[in-house]
Amino acid sequence: MWQAVLLAFLAGVLGCNAYPHFAQGVTAQRFPTVFGSSPVVNLIAGWSGLTLAALCLWGAHPVRHPGWALLGLAVGALPMGLFHAAGHTIGAHD
Repeated sequence: MWQAVLLAFLAGVLGCNAYPHFAQGVTAQRFPTVFGSSPVVNLIAGWSGLTLAALCLWGAHPVRHPGWALLGLAVGALPMGLFHAAGHTIGAHD
């Protein structure tokens, strides 16, 4: 059960971080990453993050542990969502 929580937590973190990068990439907008800020880099970074999140969630076996997997996802997505909402990106300004 703790493996389900940990993997779902990682899926939440990775998925929540990947979404803005993927969205900026497919809309051809620049957005900072550690690899650069071009739309293509963001698309690849977002796609990679979403793929890793899906693999983590698959490994969490959410069908066997639905409540625990949902809890892990929610707890993982919250800090990353707050991080992005607060504007803590490379070169961000208030």
